[in-house]
Amino acid sequence: MRSSNPVFSRRGFSRDNGGYAGFDAQHQQAGTATNPYATNPYATDPATGMPQAPVRANAMTMDDVVSRTGMTLGVLILTAALSWILLPVDPANLGKSYAIGIGAALVAFVLAMVQSFKRKPVPALILGYAALEGVFLGVISAATSTYLSPGVVIQAVMGTMCVFAAVLLAYKMGWIRVNRRFTGFVMAAAMGFILLMVANSLFAIFGGGDGLGFRSGGLGLLFGAIGVILGACFLALDFKQVEDGLAYGAPREEAWLAAFGLTLTLVWIYLEMLRIFQILSGDD
Repeated sequence: MRSSNPVFSRRGFSRDNGGYAGFDAQHQQAGTATNPYATNPYATDPATGMPQAPVRANAMTMDDVVSRTGMTLGVLILTAALSWILLPVDPANLGKSYAIGIGAALVAFVLAMVQSFKRKPVPALILGYAALEGVFLGVISAATSTYLSPGVVIQAVMGTMCVFAAVLLAYKMGWIRVNRRFTGFVMAAAMGFILLMVANSLFAIFGGGDGLGFRSGGLGLLFGAIGVILGACFLALDFKQVEDGLAYGAPREEAWLAAFGLTLTLVWIYLEMLRIFQILSGDD
């Protein structure tokens, strides 16, 4: 299936030119009317419940997903820690550190966009995104810890881990069913959320303050909670994407795509959590 992230649209697992998914256009056409995942090259045959794709010798495994995700998150955490240590956030240097952090975030955005339009995952782009995003997160987290409370960052990290664990449990227990309706609702909600945040940022830039007030006070808490819920929904889409790839023979290289998607979603959730705890700490 096609899965998407709150920030960047990305493709799901796809067939290569050789058609490794193992079924032809006739199968696709026959399944379209009855199978909501008919566009998925790894979709289940609605009549038999069995995979339509043959098992591949170089198919992706859970170990591949875990190792690639661990590597990507490890790079992000490492650069975040280094930027926290090496980029001072005292009043005399805060502006410079913020400039470096924002610059790194913009380049990370470009790398993520390039990867999202690639037919195949490119590890160098994914790891480059993780490294630069880590710089941004390190600066933001260091400033938050310095000018608010060290506990705010720890709370945001713990909150992100709890959301991940809760969604994984709910998904494995079958409490969350990812289908076309779920995907469409999440995508529409995320688009509206992003547009509101962009509008709020523009008003803040040109009007000063917090713009429309969506990121401070009671509204800030409400929209922060909505952001976390959307991130949780995208985690469910990521889990479904990984599950489909494992079940229906995605090539091993596609584990990088899973790592990329999970990293993007976890960064989203962490930033929303950080904002929520900032507001609760008294900094609107």
